[in-house]
Amino acid sequence: MESMPIVVVGASAGGMDALKRVVAQLSSDFPAPIFVVNHMSADGDAGTLSRALDRSGELSCSEARDGEEFRPGHIYVAPADHHMLLGQKAIRIAKGARENRSRPSIDPLFRSAAVAHGNRVTGVILTGYLDDGTAGLNAVHRCGGICVVQDPDDADYPDMPLNALRVTSVDHCVPLAQIGALLTELVEREPGPQLDIPEDIALEARIAQRVLSDLTSVNRLGHQVPFNCPDCGGVLWEIEAVESLRFRCHTGHAFTVDMLRIAQETKIEETLWFALRMFEERKNLLQKMASSSSERSSRSLNERAEESEVHIERIRAMLKSGASEGQKVE
Repeated sequence: MESMPIVVVGASAGGMDALKRVVAQLSSDFPAPIFVVNHMSADGDAGTLSRALDRSGELSCSEARDGEEFRPGHIYVAPADHHMLLGQKAIRIAKGARENRSRPSIDPLFRSAAVAHGNRVTGVILTGYLDDGTAGLNAVHRCGGICVVQDPDDADYPDMPLNALRVTSVDHCVPLAQIGALLTELVEREPGPQLDIPEDIALEARIAQRVLSDLTSVNRLGHQVPFNCPDCGGVLWEIEAVESLRFRCHTGHAFTVDMLRIAQETKIEETLWFALRMFEERKNLLQKMASSSSERSSRSLNERAEESEVHIERIRAMLKSGASEGQKVE
């Protein structure tokens, strides 16, 4: 039996307002389920978003539950600190490794939808920072689905739409005010040809479903590079059959090149603060030892404390200069 049309939507900064405006445009007989990932912190409340969307239009909305069978005309919101993945008929909620420093992440949802539903998927990227969702939208395209991106000039935060347009063959780029009517038109169209699912997309979809080390899969996706995963310290692989530079570790963490750079910068800053604390503790200990030592020993200990102060000032200067400057991610 032919599967129903599927709509997957990804948003980040400015996402709640954008999603509410889109939902308000959809009628109660919308013939497809809608799955939403909006970036949130691990202690965030997906219920706040689901209630807001439920009040915004004629469609009902709820936080997605593991094993729940989805139905047309309902909106499902990914819960905090979990990925939302799709099978043929049901939702899978998984606490797999973060992708692009996010959980929930947009890419795993889009990728799983593309693998399970192919040409029946419409992927939508809305406002947000950086480039989560770009690889997932490209997976939708490669599996025969339709790609829609909010016009960057219309977005509160244009990074995600701009990156999607840069990398993916987008079918429609429109402002928020036109997305609802466009989605209604797209889900009622006859689908295009069903394409074979590329092996790399299927592999990455499977990786997101489990929380186990999988060297075999990641070796098939790419080759090792001399970088370490900022999240777990493991070796990274550069993904070869992709639209833009991306990396994975064998435990499942995944990064675009920009996300990897920002994660590295965050680790550098954490390391500098740790080093600053250790040098300050060393200086204080040496000074305490000097205060209760002989004059000769005290002189040597104070000299060593002064050496620690030199290192302390150097690290402070690095922190003040923004040597590990990062970018905001939501």
